[in-house]
Amino acid sequence: MPARRRPRRRRAVAPTPAELARIEAMRALVKAEARDEPGVYRMSSPEGEVIYVGKSKALRTRLLSYFRAEYPKDKGARILRQAATLVWDPLPSEFAALLREMQLIKQLRPRYNVAMKREARAYGFVRLSQGPAPRLQVVRSAGMDETATYYGPFRGAHQLDEAVRALNDVLGLRDCALSTPMHFPDRPDLGPARTRTPGCIRHEIGKCLGPCIGAVVEPGYLEQVRTALAFLEGETETPLDPLRHEMTRASEALDYERAGVWRDKVRSLEALREQFARIRFALESLSFTYRIPSETSETDRTYVIRRGRVRHECPTPRTAKERAALAERITEIMAPIERETTTVPGREVDEVLLVAAWFRKFPKELKRTKPLTP
Repeated sequence: MPARRRPRRRRAVAPTPAELARIEAMRALVKAEARDEPGVYRMSSPEGEVIYVGKSKALRTRLLSYFRAEYPKDKGARILRQAATLVWDPLPSEFAALLREMQLIKQLRPRYNVAMKREARAYGFVRLSQGPAPRLQVVRSAGMDETATYYGPFRGAHQLDEAVRALNDVLGLRDCALSTPMHFPDRPDLGPARTRTPGCIRHEIGKCLGPCIGAVVEPGYLEQVRTALAFLEGETETPLDPLRHEMTRASEALDYERAGVWRDKVRSLEALREQFARIRFALESLSFTYRIPSETSETDRTYVIRRGRVRHECPTPRTAKERAALAERITEIMAPIERETTTVPGREVDEVLLVAAWFRKFPKELKRTKPLTP
């Protein structure tokens, strides 16, 4: 059998004189004017298109690193070669730079930025329906159904589908259409139970308790629903136990392929619970005012954060009049009643996760916060 040919690598073309001139002009500008302070920067093409947005807590050092990058191996060098102009904006803190970078990426959608350019379909919500046999399912938006409970949003809609499917299977929860009639032996008001499943292969293979044919009493089914929610809340690992048992048994039988299938189910459920914990932390814990000393001026900045989202930003008040104005603004922010759920609009999820990640990375910053009261 002839040896397989390796695909040829495209030879890197040396920068043109015009490109070299542009790069050198940008390098000279950075050396002459940039300082090591927090901020954001933007690179634009000769046609004026913003092709990349970045941030740094030390702008001069970060920008000069682009000119030391190796072409074509380093992404920075490839971006720089496409750029005609490089501009930057100093900001009072690294936190301010993170927020501004996120806003610019969402607004400009530069082609060389990957993070935070996700469409709504990249997110998913876990929806818990009402009714005699609640159903867990993945939906792409919270919708307008006020009778259901929504959890999320979660990144990675495909992975979320797999995790919820694994959770439903291990606990025997139904995934059939909401219009499917349910029948419990202890609920005669729902009508007589069927004698066979209405085309439900999951019950036949033992992955559904069969509420559609009266194969389980209502309290037994609802107990499994509570177990699913307790797992998501991090209160129990019960759903993982049978999966880990099957993984160990397959491994001991040297059936490593099947063991890998069980391992992937375990990992998907663990990842789901981890995302749930991050979002819950942000929404339940991150409501306060946050004062940050400015690194570029004498004026500190104060952020009003409610449920993980920045609702207001201003110079830290120094006078009684300024403090009264901030208190009035906080009253306005706190006035709307917001349901205490683990749900935020998809358009705001990146900001919630950014704020949560900031305080996880720098937990001592919580000492700069104060309760969100007028």
